[in-house]
Amino acid sequence: MPLPAPNLDDRRFQQLVDEAKRFIQQRCPEWSDHNVSDPGVTLVETFAHMVDQLLYRLNRVPEKNYLAFLDLIGVRPFPPTAARGDVTFWLSGPQTQPVLLRAGTEVGTERTQTDEAVVFTTTTDLAVVPCELTRLRSHPAEGPPADRTEELLDGRDVSCFPAVPSVGDAMLVGLSAAVPSCAVLLRMDSRVEGVGVDPRQPPLVWEAWTGERWSPCDVDHDDTGGLNRPGEVVLHVPAAHVTSVVAGQRAGWLRCRLVAARPGQPFYAASPTVRSVEAATIGGTVGAVHAETVLGEQVGEAEGVPGQRLTVARPPIVPDEHPLVVESSDGTGWLEWTEVETFGGSGPGDRHVVVDRTAGEILFGPAVRQPDGTLRRYGAVPTAGSRIRVRRYRTGGGHSGNVARGALAVLRSSMPYVSRVENRAPATGGVDGETVAEARLRGPVQLRAQDRAVTARDYELLARQACPAAARVRCLPAGDGSAAGGVRLLVVPEAVADEEGRLHFEDLVPPDGMLATIAEHLEARRPIGARLVVEPPFYQGVTVVARLVPRPDTAVAQLRAEATATLYRYLDPVRGGPEGTGWPFGRQVHSGEVFGVLQRLPGVEVVEEVRMFPADPLTGRRGEQVTRIELDRHALVFSHQHQVRVDEHRSGA
Repeated sequence: MPLPAPNLDDRRFQQLVDEAKRFIQQRCPEWSDHNVSDPGVTLVETFAHMVDQLLYRLNRVPEKNYLAFLDLIGVRPFPPTAARGDVTFWLSGPQTQPVLLRAGTEVGTERTQTDEAVVFTTTTDLAVVPCELTRLRSHPAEGPPADRTEELLDGRDVSCFPAVPSVGDAMLVGLSAAVPSCAVLLRMDSRVEGVGVDPRQPPLVWEAWTGERWSPCDVDHDDTGGLNRPGEVVLHVPAAHVTSVVAGQRAGWLRCRLVAARPGQPFYAASPTVRSVEAATIGGTVGAVHAETVLGEQVGEAEGVPGQRLTVARPPIVPDEHPLVVESSDGTGWLEWTEVETFGGSGPGDRHVVVDRTAGEILFGPAVRQPDGTLRRYGAVPTAGSRIRVRRYRTGGGHSGNVARGALAVLRSSMPYVSRVENRAPATGGVDGETVAEARLRGPVQLRAQDRAVTARDYELLARQACPAAARVRCLPAGDGSAAGGVRLLVVPEAVADEEGRLHFEDLVPPDGMLATIAEHLEARRPIGARLVVEPPFYQGVTVVARLVPRPDTAVAQLRAEATATLYRYLDPVRGGPEGTGWPFGRQVHSGEVFGVLQRLPGVEVVEEVRMFPADPLTGRRGEQVTRIELDRHALVFSHQHQVRVDEHRSGA
């Protein structure tokens, strides 16, 4: 939509006349004839007309001209984007027939006294396919594979791996059907035979065959201790899972494979065994978006004139994976109109429209008068009286959709056999629409960049335009941590903290789609010869161990929770730091600074001790205690397992 201009004084002629008459009643009560025939009222109306003209000119001040200029160069407020995430539907029990969850199923957060529920809708259909165990095979890394199904059916103990396990040995579980995007329960009866491993971190992974390769499964629950005791394993199977033939046996194959142990992680000295294995489908996972899909909405009738504008009923229109299609019908059929960015390349017969997603407006091509007096049409015009509809669009979005893991726990659509729903990871990508003030600040920068990436600031600006869901973008110019002639763009995605204020490290890794979108957008705008790499920054883990003394009237448990949350919030790469806008790239971490943050907490009498350690966020390994942690100029901090101890208040302390 065009940028709205400020109205400095919205009074008009009649309002000025009425206001003048009220003043007359207050200051000259003897003047009682206020009819239009009175000469005094004629003077009032004359001056009111003159003031109305002055107010009209007053509203044409430079502020208005500035916004009009931004509108002229094509600056439009960005529409909101919708947060996305995966939601898992858990069945009340294994079913014998597939359970189909249609696209558009609604889930949401709990509604409270102060906050409305945040509602998500599923984007695709989900089929929860039942399954059972049909085959069990042993595939050693070296040596022939073997079918163990008959031994399992006889109730004998079956070795999962060779007698002396090695990296690459695998046990294959064959299911009666492929279970894409489903949660599979494996119930096993095992004995403690796989000695040598730590049951809390066994060196094995679960994978599923997708037709081309083995893809990892997300393990939701495993209480078997590395296949060493009776228990259950809940696997989330990837969406590409298919049935295939292994040694003449067709099944939906899952694989448990031994991997190399990490430093300090023990490995199997003997193979674990299983006596029975049962499989069942107990749920499924599907993508959801914080937006509602509107189908086949009638937006009006065509007037048969160029430049007509029509507005959808529920703006704004949030970005969607499907292109927006406008259709017109004169009663004989529907004609498609394609969305374009501008009408500059549209001819008189091209069925093109420009869509203002923020305002929800659909604009048909204009007619421009040429110097010779003729009219040139940029885009076709629908026939007068034609009905205009939008085949599909999504509305909603905004920052409120960035909910924490586990927040989407309310099933708003009635679904048989579904007992509960949850999101096992935060929903991310929701961004509020750009305000007029923000567009005003962006205008001069966009004019300078001219849609070309030359300086580091240009790369950052264009990257944010391509992907507003990125929380932070940092460009490393050539020679500053990049190879000669190369540009590195560091992207930090929007991440949602849990109730304790803690971020999960995997949430700070930008999705491949986000990186690809930014790279594709910048590829067409970079200088020839410039090499571009879009990647996440390096994260330096920091662990703080603190000891506090509370004030006499302070609850120990509450202070401990507040102090821990404060550490996570302050040492936060997205919203932490002194300014609360994210920890600055390359800024050192001092223990004295952490000391001051804790000392300012209400309820803290004394900060007895602050110890700080560098940590590896991937392995969790902690380094030696330091008073200052140096960061690379373009690295960020990551809070890793802070520990706070609150001592009882001591008299005289």
